[in-house]
Amino acid sequence: MNELSSHTLRVPNDWDRRGLPAWTYHSAALFDLERTHVFLNHWQVACHVNDIPHTGDWRAFDLLGERALVVRGQDGAVRAFHNLCRHRGARVVDGMAGSCKGALVCPFHGWVYNLDGTLRGAARPETFGTGLDRQKFGLKPIEMEIWQGFVFLRFLPGPQPSVAECLQPYAADFTDFRSEGLLPVGQHGYWGQTPVNWKSVCDVDNEGYHVALAHPSLQELYGRSYTDVFHPNGLSQSKATYGDRPGRLWSVRNYVKLSPLQDWLPPHLQRAWNYYGMFPNTVFIFTPEGVQYYQEIPISVNETWMSFCAYRQPNESRQTRIARYLVARIDRHTSAEDQQLTIWSNESMKSLAFDGFHLSDLEYGVRRHHDKLRQLLPVMTLQSPPREEEIRARNEEMACQGAG
Repeated sequence: MNELSSHTLRVPNDWDRRGLPAWTYHSAALFDLERTHVFLNHWQVACHVNDIPHTGDWRAFDLLGERALVVRGQDGAVRAFHNLCRHRGARVVDGMAGSCKGALVCPFHGWVYNLDGTLRGAARPETFGTGLDRQKFGLKPIEMEIWQGFVFLRFLPGPQPSVAECLQPYAADFTDFRSEGLLPVGQHGYWGQTPVNWKSVCDVDNEGYHVALAHPSLQELYGRSYTDVFHPNGLSQSKATYGDRPGRLWSVRNYVKLSPLQDWLPPHLQRAWNYYGMFPNTVFIFTPEGVQYYQEIPISVNETWMSFCAYRQPNESRQTRIARYLVARIDRHTSAEDQQLTIWSNESMKSLAFDGFHLSDLEYGVRRHHDKLRQLLPVMTLQSPPREEEIRARNEEMACQGAG
């Protein structure tokens, strides 16, 4: 039996079908609050341990002005630090990924850090007066947790429990997919920048009502079996099975034809596509051929980057590799279709004719995501926008009233 079924939450018979008010998608003052109350204090995926398999390998992760560095040390341990030299704040590493030989050297003034974050030494130490206490000037650590091979970071303490506790409903499936042993396939980076508020992207992610019309490939592949499932802690899963029809579109037809049966998977996952969502902005996609995750990375109130990383199983066959290519092809089409939907939805929020959402039962995931945001930022419950300069104070006032 699939363990997920024991964690499932039901869609209520009667629920408030309204979404967030339109002003919350275009308020710069609210976006500033989201930075600290939604993103920096919630878990973010930075990489997989096998992205940094060797001593000195590192990956960088940037989010809303904060810069993280994940590096494998001489002892084999993975650690996370602020990518910020303790001298003048320069980046210790530049780029998305790389490797260093035994130490991290700041490119600005040459301060040298060991791979465990301790300061090895500063250039011209005699110029720092009475001396420089190396024990006080190591790289600043960031809260990190490794779960099922994935490295999670949190820049500020927050309301989520540990990753292991938070993602417990997914544990059985991640184990069955052998996620700890996944290998990167060299596909990491950005799908592109979209001129929308990040919530408009999440609104599309959190419902499958649009799949039948907006995503021809997905509808043909698995639309008949598509189901959304909801779990505690802001988790949502979308799942579907394929293979009951041959498919007409080129990518779907060839994928159904060529996708080999992975007999190491349990039966309920052998012909399944599963999307595992984690609040506030992360989705893992597991198919029998491989795994990827993507994140909505907000840049500004009206700009969002879509980042992604892709992985495969060790010792995959040529046929599996071809099937994985077809998965990526289908997913690229889906991403482009979703991008246009998010633009239309986001721009509608500025229209005088827009009078709010009226959500279907098939869009209950949107409501749950909005409810999580309302809990964190109660000012988002206001239908009429406060003045921009009053939003922070109003939110603090409402939060205190709720706590009382």
